[in-house]
Amino acid sequence: MTSLEREDDVVTVALRGEVDVLNVGKVRVSLEEALESRPRTIVVDLSGLSFIDSTGLGALTFGFQRARDAGIGFRLARPSPAVRQILVLSGLLEVVELSE
Repeated sequence: MTSLEREDDVVTVALRGEVDVLNVGKVRVSLEEALESRPRTIVVDLSGLSFIDSTGLGALTFGFQRARDAGIGFRLARPSPAVRQILVLSGLLEVVELSE
């Protein structure tokens, strides 16, 4: 469901499948591990994600806020059209950078 990769000073957290109330804890743990490694940037790769609910959006917001407070860049990358629509409707893309 989640994986972490580090290349130079960038940590990529890849999310796959669905993120919902049943497994959002794994996402939070992955984001915390990424933050603890103190990279320059954290990229959350959403290309393998088919669905995210409000708890998952909360985990992404948590990761963004913690990264911002620590001076670490944070961006979302490559969401599917369905996931992108959820991100837009939630307002998260108004504060978090998105790269395609």
